[in-house]
Amino acid sequence: MSETPEPIVSDAPPLPEAVLTGERSESLRINGLRLLCRQWGDPRAPALVLLHGLRGYSGTWRALAAALSGEYRLIAFDQRGRGESDWDPEQSYYTDAYLADLERVVDTLGLERFALLGHSMGGTTAYVYAARHPHRLAALLIEDIAPGSSAEGPGAQRIVTEMATLPESFASWAEARRYWRAKRPTVSDAALEQRVAESLRMRADGAVTWRYDARGIRQTRMRPDPARIVDLWPIVPRIAVPTIVIRGEKSDFCPLPTVERMCAMNSQITSVSVPNASHYVHDDAPTPFTNHVREFLMRCGWSPGARTQTN
Repeated sequence: MSETPEPIVSDAPPLPEAVLTGERSESLRINGLRLLCRQWGDPRAPALVLLHGLRGYSGTWRALAAALSGEYRLIAFDQRGRGESDWDPEQSYYTDAYLADLERVVDTLGLERFALLGHSMGGTTAYVYAARHPHRLAALLIEDIAPGSSAEGPGAQRIVTEMATLPESFASWAEARRYWRAKRPTVSDAALEQRVAESLRMRADGAVTWRYDARGIRQTRMRPDPARIVDLWPIVPRIAVPTIVIRGEKSDFCPLPTVERMCAMNSQITSVSVPNASHYVHDDAPTPFTNHVREFLMRCGWSPGARTQTN
Protein backbone atom coordinates (compact mmCIF):
# COMPACT_ATOMS: atom_id res chain seq x y z
CA MET A 1 0.00 0.00 0.00
CA SER A 2 1.55 3.29 -1.07
CA GLU A 3 1.96 6.14 1.39
CA THR A 4 0.08 9.40 0.92
CA PRO A 5 2.52 11.90 -0.56
CA GLU A 6 3.43 14.89 1.57
CA PRO A 7 1.69 18.06 0.33
CA ILE A 8 3.87 20.36 -1.73
CA VAL A 9 4.90 23.40 0.31
CA SER A 10 5.72 26.63 -1.48
CA ASP A 11 9.22 28.05 -1.21
CA ALA A 12 8.08 31.47 -2.42
CA PRO A 13 8.55 34.38 -0.05
CA PRO A 14 5.35 35.20 1.85
CA LEU A 15 3.13 37.87 0.42
CA PRO A 16 3.48 41.30 2.03
CA GLU A 17 1.37 41.73 5.14
CA ALA A 18 -2.27 42.31 4.23
CA VAL A 19 -2.65 45.90 5.43
CA LEU A 20 -6.30 46.82 5.82
CA THR A 21 -7.82 49.85 4.17
CA GLY A 22 -7.53 52.71 6.63
CA GLU A 23 -4.90 50.98 8.77
CA ARG A 24 -2.65 53.49 10.52
CA SER A 25 0.82 52.74 11.90
CA GLU A 26 3.14 54.82 14.04
CA SER A 27 6.18 54.30 16.23
CA LEU A 28 5.77 55.26 19.87
CA ARG A 29 8.70 55.86 22.21
CA ILE A 30 7.75 53.81 25.26
CA ASN A 31 10.00 53.17 28.27
CA GLY A 32 13.13 53.67 26.19
CA LEU A 33 12.00 51.40 23.34
CA ARG A 34 10.38 52.10 19.99
CA LEU A 35 7.08 50.18 19.77
CA LEU A 36 5.10 49.90 16.54
CA CYS A 37 1.41 50.69 17.08
CA ARG A 38 -1.35 49.93 14.59
CA GLN A 39 -4.86 51.38 14.65
CA TRP A 40 -8.08 50.76 12.75
CA GLY A 41 -11.43 52.55 12.78
CA ASP A 42 -12.70 56.01 13.66
CA PRO A 43 -10.47 57.67 16.30
CA ARG A 44 -13.66 58.99 17.97
CA ALA A 45 -15.22 55.53 18.32
CA PRO A 46 -15.08 53.50 21.54
CA ALA A 47 -11.58 52.08 21.86
CA LEU A 48 -10.56 48.43 22.13
CA VAL A 49 -6.90 47.78 22.96
CA LEU A 50 -5.50 44.41 21.83
CA LEU A 51 -2.55 42.51 23.35
CA HIS A 52 -1.01 39.58 21.44
CA GLY A 53 0.60 36.43 22.84
CA LEU A 54 4.13 35.17 23.51
CA ARG A 55 5.29 34.98 19.90
CA GLY A 56 2.55 37.12 18.43
CA TYR A 57 2.42 40.47 16.65
CA SER A 58 -0.09 43.28 16.26
CA GLY A 59 -1.14 42.12 12.79
CA THR A 60 -2.66 38.96 14.26
CA TRP A 61 -5.73 41.10 15.07
CA ARG A 62 -6.45 42.17 11.48
CA ALA A 63 -9.39 39.78 11.00
CA LEU A 64 -11.00 41.18 14.14
CA ALA A 65 -10.22 44.71 12.99
CA ALA A 66 -11.74 44.04 9.57
CA ALA A 67 -14.98 42.99 11.25
CA LEU A 68 -15.17 45.64 13.97
CA SER A 69 -13.45 48.75 12.59
CA GLY A 70 -16.77 50.17 11.42
CA GLU A 71 -17.91 50.23 15.05
CA TYR A 72 -14.76 50.58 17.17
CA ARG A 73 -11.31 52.11 17.28
CA LEU A 74 -8.99 49.12 17.55
CA ILE A 75 -5.44 49.61 18.82
CA ALA A 76 -2.69 46.97 18.79
CA PHE A 77 1.06 47.20 19.21
CA ASP A 78 3.99 44.88 18.65
CA GLN A 79 5.11 44.22 22.20
CA ARG A 80 8.75 44.67 23.09
CA GLY A 81 11.01 42.20 21.32
CA ARG A 82 8.44 41.34 18.63
CA GLY A 83 7.54 42.36 15.09
CA GLU A 84 8.66 45.86 14.20
CA SER A 85 9.22 46.95 17.79
CA ASP A 86 12.63 47.19 19.43
CA TRP A 87 14.22 44.27 21.18
CA ASP A 88 14.96 44.91 24.84
CA PRO A 89 18.74 44.96 25.39
CA GLU A 90 18.09 43.92 29.01
CA GLN A 91 15.85 41.05 27.85
CA SER A 92 13.16 42.18 30.28
CA TYR A 93 10.32 40.07 28.93
CA TYR A 94 8.11 39.81 32.00
CA THR A 95 4.58 40.88 32.91
CA ASP A 96 5.79 43.89 34.90
CA ALA A 97 7.56 45.23 31.79
CA TYR A 98 4.61 44.51 29.49
CA LEU A 99 2.30 46.18 32.01
CA ALA A 100 4.48 49.29 32.16
CA ASP A 101 4.48 49.43 28.36
CA LEU A 102 0.68 49.13 28.20
CA GLU A 103 0.25 51.88 30.79
CA ARG A 104 2.49 54.21 28.81
CA VAL A 105 0.89 53.36 25.46
CA VAL A 106 -2.67 54.14 26.59
CA ASP A 107 -1.49 57.33 28.29
CA THR A 108 0.47 58.37 25.20
CA LEU A 109 -2.63 57.84 23.05
CA GLY A 110 -4.73 59.78 25.55
CA LEU A 111 -7.18 56.98 26.36
CA GLU A 112 -9.07 57.64 29.57
CA ARG A 113 -11.51 54.76 29.12
CA PHE A 114 -11.34 51.73 26.84
CA ALA A 115 -11.96 47.99 26.58
CA LEU A 116 -9.00 45.62 26.81
CA LEU A 117 -8.53 42.25 25.11
CA GLY A 118 -5.48 40.04 25.70
CA HIS A 119 -4.50 36.66 24.29
CA SER A 120 -2.32 34.26 26.31
CA MET A 121 0.70 36.29 27.48
CA GLY A 122 -1.25 39.44 26.64
CA GLY A 123 -4.11 38.10 28.74
CA THR A 124 -1.87 37.92 31.81
CA THR A 125 -0.98 41.58 31.33
CA ALA A 126 -4.66 42.41 30.83
CA TYR A 127 -5.70 40.73 34.10
CA VAL A 128 -3.09 42.69 36.05
CA TYR A 129 -3.95 45.98 34.33
CA ALA A 130 -7.65 45.47 35.12
CA ALA A 131 -6.91 44.89 38.82
CA ARG A 132 -4.72 47.99 38.95
CA HIS A 133 -6.81 50.38 36.81
CA PRO A 134 -10.49 49.34 37.03
CA HIS A 135 -11.67 52.93 36.47
CA ARG A 136 -10.02 52.97 33.02
CA LEU A 137 -11.76 49.87 31.65
CA ALA A 138 -15.25 49.50 30.23
CA ALA A 139 -14.72 45.76 29.72
CA LEU A 140 -12.04 43.09 29.98
CA LEU A 141 -11.81 40.26 27.44
CA ILE A 142 -9.38 37.39 27.94
CA GLU A 143 -8.53 34.87 25.24
CA ASP A 144 -7.57 31.44 26.54
CA ILE A 145 -5.51 32.00 29.64
CA ALA A 146 -6.26 31.46 33.32
CA PRO A 147 -4.30 31.22 36.57
CA GLY A 148 -1.64 28.52 36.31
CA SER A 149 -1.87 28.22 32.51
CA SER A 150 1.76 29.22 31.97
CA ALA A 151 3.12 27.15 34.86
CA GLU A 152 1.58 23.71 34.54
CA GLY A 153 -0.44 21.43 32.30
CA PRO A 154 0.01 20.15 28.74
CA GLY A 155 -0.21 23.60 27.16
CA ALA A 156 2.52 25.03 29.35
CA GLN A 157 4.71 22.01 28.62
CA ARG A 158 4.01 22.33 24.90
CA ILE A 159 5.21 25.92 24.87
CA VAL A 160 8.33 25.10 26.91
CA THR A 161 9.13 22.28 24.47
CA GLU A 162 8.57 24.58 21.48
CA MET A 163 10.89 27.19 22.94
CA ALA A 164 13.55 24.60 23.89
CA THR A 165 13.59 23.17 20.36
CA LEU A 166 13.13 26.45 18.53
CA PRO A 167 15.30 26.51 15.38
CA GLU A 168 17.63 29.47 15.11
CA SER A 169 16.80 29.76 11.41
CA PHE A 170 15.47 27.87 8.39
CA ALA A 171 17.18 27.07 5.11
CA SER A 172 14.14 28.10 3.05
CA TRP A 173 10.64 29.50 3.23
CA ALA A 174 9.29 26.01 2.53
CA GLU A 175 11.09 24.70 5.61
CA ALA A 176 9.70 27.58 7.69
CA ARG A 177 6.15 26.88 6.47
CA ARG A 178 6.49 23.19 7.36
CA TYR A 179 7.64 24.17 10.83
CA TRP A 180 4.66 26.46 11.44
CA ARG A 181 2.16 23.98 9.96
CA ALA A 182 3.45 21.26 12.31
CA LYS A 183 3.17 23.58 15.30
CA ARG A 184 -0.22 25.09 14.37
CA PRO A 185 -2.11 22.33 12.53
CA THR A 186 -5.53 23.84 13.19
CA VAL A 187 -5.07 27.36 11.82
CA SER A 188 -6.23 28.24 8.32
CA ASP A 189 -3.80 28.54 5.42
CA ALA A 190 -4.38 32.29 5.38
CA ALA A 191 -3.63 32.61 9.10
CA LEU A 192 -0.52 30.46 8.72
CA GLU A 193 0.73 32.54 5.80
CA GLN A 194 0.24 35.70 7.84
CA ARG A 195 2.19 34.12 10.70
CA VAL A 196 5.04 33.25 8.34
CA ALA A 197 5.07 36.78 6.93
CA GLU A 198 5.04 38.56 10.25
CA SER A 199 7.15 36.28 12.43
CA LEU A 200 10.02 35.62 9.99
CA ARG A 201 12.38 37.51 7.69
CA MET A 202 15.15 36.60 5.27
CA ARG A 203 18.70 37.47 6.25
CA ALA A 204 21.30 38.74 3.81
CA ASP A 205 22.82 35.24 3.67
CA GLY A 206 19.50 33.76 2.47
CA ALA A 207 18.53 32.06 5.73
CA VAL A 208 15.04 32.65 7.10
CA THR A 209 15.10 33.76 10.73
CA TRP A 210 12.81 35.17 13.41
CA ARG A 211 11.50 38.70 13.56
CA TYR A 212 11.47 38.59 17.33
CA ASP A 213 14.06 38.22 20.07
CA ALA A 214 13.97 34.43 20.12
CA ARG A 215 16.94 34.02 22.45
CA GLY A 216 15.78 36.58 24.99
CA ILE A 217 12.17 35.37 25.03
CA ARG A 218 13.29 31.75 25.28
CA GLN A 219 15.58 32.61 28.20
CA THR A 220 12.76 34.32 30.08
CA ARG A 221 10.26 31.53 29.39
CA MET A 222 12.55 28.62 30.23
CA ARG A 223 14.63 30.07 33.06
CA PRO A 224 12.53 32.86 34.51
CA ASP A 225 13.30 35.00 37.51
CA PRO A 226 10.93 33.56 40.17
CA ALA A 227 10.46 37.00 41.71
CA ARG A 228 8.92 38.29 38.48
CA ILE A 229 6.47 35.46 37.82
CA VAL A 230 2.86 36.58 38.34
CA ASP A 231 0.41 34.40 40.27
CA LEU A 232 -2.99 35.29 38.87
CA TRP A 233 -5.07 33.70 41.63
CA PRO A 234 -4.75 36.70 43.97
CA ILE A 235 -5.60 38.94 41.00
CA VAL A 236 -8.90 37.22 40.16
CA PRO A 237 -10.91 38.46 43.19
CA ARG A 238 -9.66 42.01 42.64
CA ILE A 239 -11.09 42.37 39.14
CA ALA A 240 -13.93 44.87 39.37
CA VAL A 241 -14.89 45.28 35.71
CA PRO A 242 -17.13 43.09 33.52
CA THR A 243 -14.90 40.28 32.24
CA ILE A 244 -15.27 37.41 29.79
CA VAL A 245 -12.86 34.53 29.27
CA ILE A 246 -13.10 33.21 25.71
CA ARG A 247 -11.47 29.79 25.68
CA GLY A 248 -11.02 27.18 22.98
CA GLU A 249 -13.06 24.06 23.60
CA LYS A 250 -10.01 22.02 22.55
CA SER A 251 -7.49 24.21 24.38
CA ASP A 252 -4.59 22.49 26.12
CA PHE A 253 -3.75 25.74 27.92
CA CYS A 254 -6.90 27.04 29.60
CA PRO A 255 -8.74 24.22 31.44
CA LEU A 256 -12.49 24.60 31.84
CA PRO A 257 -12.46 23.66 35.57
CA THR A 258 -10.01 26.49 36.23
CA VAL A 259 -12.21 28.98 34.40
CA GLU A 260 -15.28 27.73 36.28
CA ARG A 261 -13.43 28.27 39.56
CA MET A 262 -12.62 31.85 38.50
CA CYS A 263 -16.28 32.53 37.71
CA ALA A 264 -17.30 31.14 41.11
CA MET A 265 -14.76 33.39 42.85
CA ASN A 266 -15.81 36.61 41.12
CA SER A 267 -19.29 37.42 39.81
CA GLN A 268 -17.79 39.93 37.36
CA ILE A 269 -16.26 37.05 35.37
CA THR A 270 -18.16 34.99 32.80
CA SER A 271 -16.86 32.58 30.19
CA VAL A 272 -17.58 30.87 26.90
CA SER A 273 -15.95 27.88 25.20
CA VAL A 274 -15.68 28.09 21.41
CA PRO A 275 -16.25 24.73 19.67
CA ASN A 276 -13.44 23.27 17.55
CA ALA A 277 -10.97 25.94 18.68
CA SER A 278 -7.60 25.43 20.33
CA HIS A 279 -5.52 27.93 22.32
CA TYR A 280 -5.56 30.19 19.24
CA VAL A 281 -9.27 30.95 19.19
CA HIS A 282 -9.06 34.07 17.03
CA ASP A 283 -7.16 32.07 14.39
CA ASP A 284 -9.16 28.82 14.61
CA ALA A 285 -12.64 30.32 14.78
CA PRO A 286 -12.49 33.98 13.71
CA THR A 287 -16.22 34.45 13.14
CA PRO A 288 -17.43 33.02 16.48
CA PHE A 289 -14.59 34.83 18.25
CA THR A 290 -15.59 38.15 16.67
CA ASN A 291 -19.23 37.55 17.55
CA HIS A 292 -18.39 36.88 21.20
CA VAL A 293 -16.23 40.02 21.37
CA ARG A 294 -18.92 42.22 19.79
CA GLU A 295 -21.75 40.79 21.91
CA PHE A 296 -19.82 41.22 25.15
CA LEU A 297 -18.85 44.80 24.38
CA MET A 298 -22.47 45.61 23.57
CA ARG A 299 -23.60 43.91 26.78
CA CYS A 300 -21.16 46.11 28.73
CA GLY A 301 -22.52 49.25 27.09
CA TRP A 302 -19.27 49.78 25.19
CA SER A 303 -21.13 50.16 21.93
CA PRO A 304 -20.81 52.33 18.81
CA GLY A 305 -23.01 54.90 20.54
CA ALA A 306 -20.30 55.49 23.13
CA ARG A 307 -17.40 57.81 22.46
CA THR A 308 -13.82 57.28 23.55
CA GLN A 309 -12.70 59.70 26.21
CA THR A 310 -9.32 61.20 25.54
CA ASN A 311 -7.13 63.55 27.49
